[in-house]
Amino acid sequence: MDEVIADPIKKFIQLYNRDYTVPLDLKIDAGNEIYHHVPKDVEQKWFEYINEPGFFRDLEIIPDSQRVIKALQQKYEVYIVSAAMEFPNCLKDKHDWLADHFPFIDWQHIIFCGNKIVNTDIMIDDRIKNFVNYPGRPLLFTSPHNLLVTDYERVNTWEEVAGLLL
Repeated sequence: MDEVIADPIKKFIQLYNRDYTVPLDLKIDAGNEIYHHVPKDVEQKWFEYINEPGFFRDLEIIPDSQRVIKALQQKYEVYIVSAAMEFPNCLKDKHDWLADHFPFIDWQHIIFCGNKIVNTDIMIDDRIKNFVNYPGRPLLFTSPHNLLVTDYERVNTWEEVAGLLL
């Protein structure tokens, strides 16, 4: 979900700018996580924010994800798989967010897990750790932290996903 259909980076930047006098801009260096762009003494703030109840409830939607996923459902059995167990406070937030923004995905097609050990034909993800031992076709969804990765087929937008899969 995160950095593929929902944008936690933008929310982190908003919260960080609210709490600190030195603004954090939206330009994140290739290959870095967002917490690499804040002063050392506050780099753990990212983890505090994402562990707060409500952090994931009002994330912005990645452009075109709703439209393309709805179209993908006409051709594929679509599942939303999120390693939500890493941040247990997010479970209800993510469930409610999906219900609001992707109501066409029923609850039986939502998987909250730890490791994404799914056996699907295609996985769209921003984290290459989820592609280890993955038997299907991995599509790496572009995010600042993975810009230096070249080992996988990359998609930069949901429009590109539509071009490849529809």
